[in-house]
Amino acid sequence: MQDPPAVADISGKHTMNKPCDDGHFEAYWPRGERRATTKALAPRLANLEGKHVALLWDYLFRGDEIFATVEQRLKERFAGIRFMDWREIGNIHGSDERAVVAALPARLRAAGVDAVITAVAA
Repeated sequence: MQDPPAVADISGKHTMNKPCDDGHFEAYWPRGERRATTKALAPRLANLEGKHVALLWDYLFRGDEIFATVEQRLKERFAGIRFMDWREIGNIHGSDERAVVAALPARLRAAGVDAVITAVAA
């Protein structure tokens, strides 16, 4: 069987072959060159006693219920733990998500937050 002729894009360069009905097609690997660099993680806290913990949520899938349980259990386990409530931070996945997320590092530092628990629905 003869290969179908190549299709040219508007620049005149040949791209993928025309589709054929023999069950075969061309595919390209979807991963491109990596653009982001990795950063070292912050050191892990020894424990959460006396720490200030922020709760971040994307307002999906019962985070309000989950965080109530998380807070209760952590308070039982770690003396003096305090929380920055998810309501205070706002929706990290809403219409103003870029602004909210961009402002987070400064807000967390200003509030004296030691750790963050993030809950996102999948």
